Amino acid sequence: MMHTPLLRIERLTKTYGDLTAVDDVDLSVEAGEIFALLGPNGAGKTTLISCVCGMVQRFTGRVRVAGFDVRDDYPVTRRLVGVVPQELNFDGFFKARKVLAYQAGFFGKRRAKARARRLLEDFRLAEKADANTRWLSGGMKRRLMICKALIHEPVLLFLDEPTAGVDVELRDELWAYVRRLRDEGTTVFLTTHYLEEAEHLADRIAILRDGKLVLLETNAGLKSRFGQRWLEIRFQEAVGDDAVARLGADSVRRLDDRTLRFSYREEPSTLAQSAIEPLLNRIHSEGLRVAAIDGGASSLEDIFRQVMRREQDASPVPFPAVRPNPADN
Repeated sequence: MMHTPLLRIERLTKTYGDLTAVDDVDLSVEAGEIFALLGPNGAGKTTLISCVCGMVQRFTGRVRVAGFDVRDDYPVTRRLVGVVPQELNFDGFFKARKVLAYQAGFFGKRRAKARARRLLEDFRLAEKADANTRWLSGGMKRRLMICKALIHEPVLLFLDEPTAGVDVELRDELWAYVRRLRDEGTTVFLTTHYLEEAEHLADRIAILRDGKLVLLETNAGLKSRFGQRWLEIRFQEAVGDDAVARLGADSVRRLDDRTLRFSYREEPSTLAQSAIEPLLNRIHSEGLRVAAIDGGASSLEDIFRQVMRREQDASPVPFPAVRPNPADN
């Protein structure tokens, strides 16, 4: 039996005159995952979402949600999808409860009072249910937007910059709710400029630049394949260049006359045995005295900046070609 991903995008291209906003994109999103699409402003992220959700229909290629074509079967696919856009899109004179009631009505959900009540409670809006939305704070409005997108119980939820302009406490709450949605069976497609957000939430990450898909990998695989681990050592005395050369590290950067940073590609499980212990032995043989040791690993932001910098320099990017989802074969 052939496997069908929840979202399948094949050779999607969207142009506006001479501008190619989305350029021959292929990707799949599996049911029950959190998928993050990253890219700089103007990369084509919002255009891609608009094509999937039916807001843009004049494109080439094919997009299917749960096996249904987003153009040929639009009434079906639109009910399967929930969208939280960047901009607020409800009438400021409506009460919060009414916003959800009208949205439910658009999708034929006539008995959605219990669903609306639960959503308002989950997002700490129950006390504001009968307040006109124009009096809500920015964070409350953002939460109401998510309630609105969820009122018809979509199987695929698009979050376009969901935490833009919200405080840290609300951001953490939204992150927890996104994980809960995934655990309850809702697939989440996320775009964000907050790389920490994708790093904390996403199962897989794609990077879009100038409309092209330049990278597609699991979160863990991305760090394992392209990230680095580093060891920062501060010595009790200045370290000469000759001593640094004799340490024999593959990648070392001098931070000041007493501090060196060593970078490695090894996995954490093998790093100590393969690199750190021999390095410390050489340091001891040089008679150098260690004052402090610190360590860490590349963040998703570090990797993203590296990809963008190499793309901008128009040099060959040393990453493997985008690999199709094995389940599609």
